[in-house]
Amino acid sequence: MSVMPPSPEKIVIASRESRLAMWQACHVQARLAALYPGATVDILGMTTRGDQILDRPLSQIGGKGLFIKELEVAMQEGRADLAVHSLKDVPMEMPEGFRLTVISARENPRDAFVSPRYDSLEALPAGAVVGTSSLRREAILRAKFPALRIEPLRGNLDTRLRKLDEGQYDAIILAAAGLIRLGLEARIRTVLAPEVSLPAPGQGALGIEIVDGRDEVAAWLAPLHDADTAHCVRAERAFSRALGGSCQVPLGGYAVIEAGQLWLRGFVATSDGRRMVAGDLRGRPEDDEVLGERLAQQLRAQGANEILAALACGAQ
Repeated sequence: MSVMPPSPEKIVIASRESRLAMWQACHVQARLAALYPGATVDILGMTTRGDQILDRPLSQIGGKGLFIKELEVAMQEGRADLAVHSLKDVPMEMPEGFRLTVISARENPRDAFVSPRYDSLEALPAGAVVGTSSLRREAILRAKFPALRIEPLRGNLDTRLRKLDEGQYDAIILAAAGLIRLGLEARIRTVLAPEVSLPAPGQGALGIEIVDGRDEVAAWLAPLHDADTAHCVRAERAFSRALGGSCQVPLGGYAVIEAGQLWLRGFVATSDGRRMVAGDLRGRPEDDEVLGERLAQQLRAQGANEILAALACGAQ
């Protein structure tokens, strides 16, 4: 019979200092405080390189790992026990010595259309400027709305909204989950259906990372885990990983569980949206990673290899 570890006396959460990241850390802090009323639960706020470099697209400066490296160092050094991430910002390959131990229940995983003047993408006139930080969204927009001007948009959520309000963009595309979590749902003009804009792997879900081997921390965190969300996200991340998914690859992956089956949809495209392959499959939730790998194989058979090769050449 397994023995439960003693309740913690102190838990330290490492977090980026953006408003959304701090909301996520505070959310986990409150849940842990409720689980362990005798424990002190603190947040160690940090600024990462990804937060500091705002003048270039993320795909050009090293990818999503820039948002988590400093947090991982804090955990390695014993200054923090765990880090809370938006899962769409977590690299598909976890660094050696770390693991995602918890995936919590998902907020709305879809993309949101935000504009002070227009109600939808379809209402935008030719030449309208749309901001996005994502090659995935850029490829979708260029494929489906070729008359629009797509411009890069970096910065935290408040910075992006400020740039929109200043008139630098006619509209921007953001993750609905972040707006909802910060009480900014009123800024959403419309939530984009997956058929219009397939979400990124892990979008809307929070992941908790710990140093591998800290089993007592994993046990403390176990009540925060959501099995259905985890099955969906594991399928999405396995699909992305099998296609070399990163900030340099325009790729979407989204799974739901319906009538006891996991339904996974995915696509990969060139950044100009001119070439895109997409597919879907269904299977048992417990086969999540196998389903992700199978869908990646299916897309490779449909031409994804040529798209990935073209992307690799363009990155050199």
